[in-house]
Amino acid sequence: MKFRWKPRLLLLDKYIIKKFLGTFFYTLLLIIAIAIVFDLTEKVDDIFEKDIPVGELVRDYYLNFIPYFANLFTHLFVFISVVFFTSKMANQTEIVAILGSGMSFPRLLRPYLFSAALIGSFSFLLSSFVIPRANEGRMGFEYKYLKTNFNRFYSNLHRQVSPGTFIYLESFKQETGVGFRFTIEDLRKQQMQYKLSADYIRWDSVGGKWKLENYVMRKFQGKKESIRKGASLDTTFAFLPGDLALADDDVEMMNFFELNRFIEREELKGSEFVDFYLYEKHRRMASPVANIILTLIAVPLAGRKVRGGVGLHIGIGLGISFAYVMFMQVAFVFATGGGVNPAIAAWIPNACFFVLALILLRSAPK
Repeated sequence: MKFRWKPRLLLLDKYIIKKFLGTFFYTLLLIIAIAIVFDLTEKVDDIFEKDIPVGELVRDYYLNFIPYFANLFTHLFVFISVVFFTSKMANQTEIVAILGSGMSFPRLLRPYLFSAALIGSFSFLLSSFVIPRANEGRMGFEYKYLKTNFNRFYSNLHRQVSPGTFIYLESFKQETGVGFRFTIEDLRKQQMQYKLSADYIRWDSVGGKWKLENYVMRKFQGKKESIRKGASLDTTFAFLPGDLALADDDVEMMNFFELNRFIEREELKGSEFVDFYLYEKHRRMASPVANIILTLIAVPLAGRKVRGGVGLHIGIGLGISFAYVMFMQVAFVFATGGGVNPAIAAWIPNACFFVLALILLRSAPK
């Protein structure tokens, strides 16, 4: 009897996995097509006004936009897909028949969890290694054609560029490499060794040097201090214009290992954006896990046959999806401006919805 039952279980697993992956990819393609239409409608004026080549638009932008958009909301596509096809199975009494044959609900979850884990693994690999490279092409296209007035201007920059070496800039424009009210200090054993101040600092890309105007240089040796002033000074420092500040979307072009190394350097510099970078790192890990958690919610939610049928389940599923997105936005605000540890904030939505999953699993049909 046991031998005869085993092939039926394998067929059921394959059936659910096929339903899961098939519905997921169908939903994914459908929503991507809609997103491209809306995005193209929004950019059509720029395309004609700036005479953007169709080849570049397709190759550099949309071929890179598709994996970025698809992976950004993969967990929500998984959730909607599971709610849709599981609700149909319940409405056709397939779930009742499966459980009535003696299969437990936890056993029924196995092919669901396998599919969710498979999609989550691919999602992590994409977000950590593939999509950062795709983002280079997508953002390069945007900066070339769609963000012609894009400007990176920073104020009150404080950085530690190397152990014991600190810089300050009242303002800095990265495109021109020009800064105002510049100071660099060298501290060793809590004592000032060197301090250089200038009204202006400008990066000379040809000579590979920094040009300072109206500078004052102070050197300290014990209680002795030497002062040197001048109108201009050409010198080199252990930092480049790109090291002083980055735009928020620059981290989207870094793979997982590059992001880790970048965070270490930014922590050393004392960057005020470290929380944002840490949140991005943990978000990349939390989002794939959300595929499993939302699947644990979707199966017991849609596994009951109700009077409203598929439509009621999809409505509830959309409500939960929007709630999850809202939780993610709240967590981002807490991480970057609310003083909450970014690692904890990135996992808060998963933790809250995992509790919801446990509640639904306890009331799932047996």
